[in-house]
Amino acid sequence: MRWEDGRKSDNVEDRRGMGVSRGMVGGGIGTIILVLVALYFGIDPSILMQSGGPPANISPDSAQRRTSPEEDRLAQFVSVVLADTEDAWHGLFRQMGKTYREPKLVLFSGAAQSACGFAQAAVGPFYCPGDEKVYIDLSFYGDLKDRFKAPGDFAQAYVIAHEVGHHVQTLLGITEKITEMRGRASQANANRLSVMLELQADCLAGVWAYHANKTRNIIEAGDIEEALNAASSIGDDRMQMQSRGYVSPDSFTHGSSVQRVQWFKRGIENGTIAQCNTFKNEKL
Repeated sequence: MRWEDGRKSDNVEDRRGMGVSRGMVGGGIGTIILVLVALYFGIDPSILMQSGGPPANISPDSAQRRTSPEEDRLAQFVSVVLADTEDAWHGLFRQMGKTYREPKLVLFSGAAQSACGFAQAAVGPFYCPGDEKVYIDLSFYGDLKDRFKAPGDFAQAYVIAHEVGHHVQTLLGITEKITEMRGRASQANANRLSVMLELQADCLAGVWAYHANKTRNIIEAGDIEEALNAASSIGDDRMQMQSRGYVSPDSFTHGSSVQRVQWFKRGIENGTIAQCNTFKNEKL
């Protein structure tokens, strides 16, 4: 992926090296595992992360954490990708007669406090609609490469673009509407609505890639395959098989590997938001 010459976003909030302390966090390791399985690439981890305890205090570590040159390069990369999403979505919102409000991206190490609750790095990247921020511990990219077997910078860019896709859904009022519908639905239907929301975010990530490449020619040979591999690697079916040895489609919250690949491809091939309406597509 050609990213080195891109501009850097002004919306990166670097909390690396900051400690997060709070009272007793309920749930223990069981909650962390549940969050990991259910909310990898999720949009709102508040349901599982809120403990009801006192708010977190964020303060510098007694020994400031030193970042490696490799991690700092990743931070620069994330900033450029975020800037590319800003440019793409500003243009697309103008076409709709709307104004795009840029999200913040929080880099953290270990744990972070958001408007959606307290999260540890095991949660993975997530978007919080409550404060309109994307949160990521850069160590996740090591997991993406080693655990999920999805290396490559374009796969890493897909992660950011997916979370920004959730921000787009928030700005368009989709997130609020689906959250209300899920609150009235059965568990199975609530899960299906969650899958639709996630697959739409995959499609919106593809829309970003289409326009970023059209504007800056960022895609190199093999990049699309990297993103498709990442989308496939974090499908619910593959993650359930890894974690418990069997697959339960009714419990899917993000979509199968095939579905995630299909909807990302749809976005990157068409480049239009209209093609990402998963809610009117009977066959996901």
